[in-house]
Amino acid sequence: MEGPVTATRIAAFGMRAQADRLRHVSENIANADTPGYRRKLVSFDAVMERGRPSGLVTASQPRLDRSELPEIHDPAHPMADERGFYRGSNVDLVTEMADAREAGRSYEANLRIFEQSRQMSASLLDLLRR
Repeated sequence: MEGPVTATRIAAFGMRAQADRLRHVSENIANADTPGYRRKLVSFDAVMERGRPSGLVTASQPRLDRSELPEIHDPAHPMADERGFYRGSNVDLVTEMADAREAGRSYEANLRIFEQSRQMSASLLDLLRR
């Protein structure tokens, strides 16, 4: 019975990692117009158990995208310098929407695996009761 339990655990870790990723993508979208905001990036780290890869993943601590912030010309903006420019955000909404869609689909795939594994475990228990 370790197979379905392991599959359930792997799927649960995958869902948690994708949920963390989606949370940071949402923060990026919400701050797309915030001056000086740097996009947050999340990657996945393999979970090691007893010194070996377990097949599990976790979301890393977010890191900031160090790409150049665009200069926006708006002399009326309160953060504008003497030339009338201020630093905008390096968030690209098209990229963020694509990342959100990918994270959502990956979450759904892990959810389907989780549900199928749970159903297999329930079916096995039913067979063992007979």
